[in-house]
Amino acid sequence: MDWSKWKKLFSHISVEEIVPALLVLVVGLIVIKLLLKLLDTTLRRSNLEKTAYTLLRSFLKILLLVVLVLILCSMLGVNVTSLVALLSVVTLAISLSVQNLLTNVISGIILLGSKPFKVGDFVEVGTNSGTVQELGMLYTKIVTADYRVVSIPNSNITANEIVNQTAGGKRRIDISISASYDAAPEQVRAALLEVAGQEPRALFTPEPAVRVIQYGDNAIEYSLQVWASAEDYWPARFAMTEAIYAAFREAGIEMTYPHLNVHLQDAK
Repeated sequence: MDWSKWKKLFSHISVEEIVPALLVLVVGLIVIKLLLKLLDTTLRRSNLEKTAYTLLRSFLKILLLVVLVLILCSMLGVNVTSLVALLSVVTLAISLSVQNLLTNVISGIILLGSKPFKVGDFVEVGTNSGTVQELGMLYTKIVTADYRVVSIPNSNITANEIVNQTAGGKRRIDISISASYDAAPEQVRAALLEVAGQEPRALFTPEPAVRVIQYGDNAIEYSLQVWASAEDYWPARFAMTEAIYAAFREAGIEMTYPHLNVHLQDAK
């Protein structure tokens, strides 16, 4: 960078010009502080998310400081046009060096504005799925079903399809289970619906349902479909999965597993 250009811009400044500029600087900083306090008060009364609030406050603070600097330079007789041109070059150089960073920040702003999900929602993004823990300026953190924290760059999120499983406040639980061909589908359906009916966290609008998924080599595969609120999804799923075993045993339904029958024949 050619520092001689910067030196040339400020070389003519005298002491008489500096004193009023310092007073304007002090007053300007006080005004900026008051404006930011006013913004804080206004935003706290709104329902703006914390990340969006922080981003908006930082942007306004930087903008006010830049305006103050330009006012001071004008008072000191500095050619503001040349200064803006130099700052533009510096900004462009920085932008190119942190392009990926800026892409993630811009994507974060898009996510905050469009609000395809919020903290606590269960989402699917690309090959990742989990509960949103934090929406940051660069990354979005989700907690998977096995309690791993995955940080996804915001640019990856905006570039992929986002499936929000909890946008409506509830999720459907799908439990796959296999039962022997010896058990009639009506018997299996009755046992599974009883499990759903005894689960206090299950919702009955829509009503629970049992579907036949496929006829396998050794068993019929069923799916128990039950709706629950977003926060009750995992507790209800685990409870019903455990209860199915006891319900099948009580009803005399065999839970099958892959096996191989070997028939030995005596040689003649």
